[in-house]
Amino acid sequence: MSNSPLEQFKAEAIDRVKAYQSNEPLQKAYQNFLEQIVKAKYAYNFFWLGVPIIQAPQDLQALQEIIWEVKPDLIIETGIAWGGSIIFNASMLTILEACGVVEHGEVLGIDIDIREHNKKDILAHPMSKRITMLEGSSIDGEIIEKVTEFAKHKRRVLIMLDSNHTHEHVLAELRAYAPLVSLGSYIIVQDTGVEDLPAGTTSDRPWGQGSNPKTAVWEFLKDNNDFTIDKIMESKLILTSSPDGFLKRIK
Repeated sequence: MSNSPLEQFKAEAIDRVKAYQSNEPLQKAYQNFLEQIVKAKYAYNFFWLGVPIIQAPQDLQALQEIIWEVKPDLIIETGIAWGGSIIFNASMLTILEACGVVEHGEVLGIDIDIREHNKKDILAHPMSKRITMLEGSSIDGEIIEKVTEFAKHKRRVLIMLDSNHTHEHVLAELRAYAPLVSLGSYIIVQDTGVEDLPAGTTSDRPWGQGSNPKTAVWEFLKDNNDFTIDKIMESKLILTSSPDGFLKRIK
């Protein structure tokens, strides 16, 4: 029996995307563009439902596709900042619930310092009823215990890491939260692209080449074969802040 037109369309897209990986002019253009948009603070220009969301739009497209595929009833995100990402995740879970594919979808956001004006705006937002916030370090034992308890009765869990971007911190997050990720779901490690930037680009931060989310991912995967890097998602975006950062649980 032949594939449906939609399945054929998806297969064609995958074949096209795989070819991007060896397309040298395209990859050079990506690298040049990445360096320029970091300098220009491109990711700081966007809003989701009125709230600043410090993400490249391409990564939001990826997140939408992953959430629809996984259909989580809990999304855990480390790093809150202005709150745009947790509002985005809450809105996606609202859509899933409206479609009848999840029940009681929730977002759990963790940040070491939730600024009062940000907390006020998040709590005043219509999506806030789906959001719980914890203040503290994402790698603190007490916080990890609270997150684990929160996730205990959830059917499918997806995790996003976007807090402190040093190697040690992200590696500790990966080791702490990987067991919570459901089979077929993802840990999305953001800002792995720091490793690909010219030396000194992030000199005002404690992370940079050699110590960043991508190096943490590489170290994590040496000892954990439950996850694999979803290179198709990364390749289709071309521009992403998370190269090697879309980790899918496969067993």
